Amino acid sequence: MPSIFTKIINRELPAYIVAEDTQHIAILDIFPVKEGHTLVIPKKEVDYLFDLPPDDVAALFRFAQKVARAIESEIPCRRIGVAVVGMEVPHAHVHLIPINAVTDLDFTHKLSISEKRMKEIHQAIKNKFNQLYGNSNSMEN
Repeated sequence: MPSIFTKIINRELPAYIVAEDTQHIAILDIFPVKEGHTLVIPKKEVDYLFDLPPDDVAALFRFAQKVARAIESEIPCRRIGVAVVGMEVPHAHVHLIPINAVTDLDFTHKLSISEKRMKEIHQAIKNKFNQLYGNSNSMEN
């Protein structure tokens, strides 16, 4: 059965897609711990990050680095925190979270962000990614 991320990749479910290339997609987390919390996902459906071939892991992090640059340009923060949890969805993914302190990486505290604000964040990060790296193949919302 396809994961929820595969359904997003296949455009069967909507998402706030901020960046995409042929191998990866980046979407805003709909249950964020901070504004701008983004998930970077390989299009290849593999449950556990470290089951991906080494070249795929490297490519995922190269793409994540570009996404992180776009996020940090648009969301005030000291750094982009990175987390690989892998328990909530059986599809490898990396969390990119704007942080000012290590305590900001608290997955037990989720924010409630309005749809209007999510759209603003989505558009800002997507526009910055496209400005920095060229037009991504993302769809609206």
